[in-house]
Amino acid sequence: MPGVPSGPTTASPVPVPAAPDQAPLPPAPEEKNARVIAFANQKGGVAKTTTTLNLAAAFVESGYRVLCVDMDPQGNLTMSQGIDPDTLELSMYDVLVHHIPIKQVVRRREVDIACASIDLAGAEIAMSTQIGRERSLAKALALVKDDYDFICIDTPPSLGLLTINALTAADKVIVPVQCEYLSMRGLVQLQNTLQMIRENLNPDVQIEGILPTMMDTRTLHAKEAIEILEENFGDRLFASRIRKTVRFAEAPVKGMSVLKYDPDGTAAQSYRDLAKEVLSHGIR
Repeated sequence: MPGVPSGPTTASPVPVPAAPDQAPLPPAPEEKNARVIAFANQKGGVAKTTTTLNLAAAFVESGYRVLCVDMDPQGNLTMSQGIDPDTLELSMYDVLVHHIPIKQVVRRREVDIACASIDLAGAEIAMSTQIGRERSLAKALALVKDDYDFICIDTPPSLGLLTINALTAADKVIVPVQCEYLSMRGLVQLQNTLQMIRENLNPDVQIEGILPTMMDTRTLHAKEAIEILEENFGDRLFASRIRKTVRFAEAPVKGMSVLKYDPDGTAAQSYRDLAKEVLSHGIR
């Protein structure tokens, strides 16, 4: 299986030398198509949108070309970049239902965003009679894969057709998990859904990693939750930990990622660390 691209795709075949104080990156793989990562967990409030945007922003900060796709009818990812979903003439609904080119719904901000609006809530019904409806997103993304190094898909808090489209289009899945017992129970159902996707739609999709989020290191419960995740998922658990901070609530109000809002803070650094981890591990 091809690895995560180790550097931004460029037109020149000549590698750019690393800065003197940096270790050189390994050579980029021959395949130049974007790597597609879905962020999924059917439980809401686990920092899926926060993780999608801020990991994407960390990739951009390192020079990668990134497209974020908002597949949640709530449009939180869209709003997190200062875009009002109610003002959109076209959105991901039109991409999935009317099959317009995805480039028509992309807005350029810190990252490129394929925007969502509340219309997306009706997409599952509108798509119900379409043949191959589970592959609608994959077909749309195929037309822009050469334009990006990473495509990051934010999913709704459910395992319905919108999430199934995201998992069918994805190479890997990152699962944000709040460090609480009820949040972790949903992992079993997500794993079952992924198995169904592998058997019927996308045989290569795998979990890239489980990401502990909203972690309060002061509580015994959070520490016990981490221990349970380590016991059950082992090396699939990211070493990065996303700690609870008000910065994650403040940044979307300003229409920006936490890396732009508070670039020197611990919240921003935690997503830079996660980006390094994803890039160093490659797509497993």
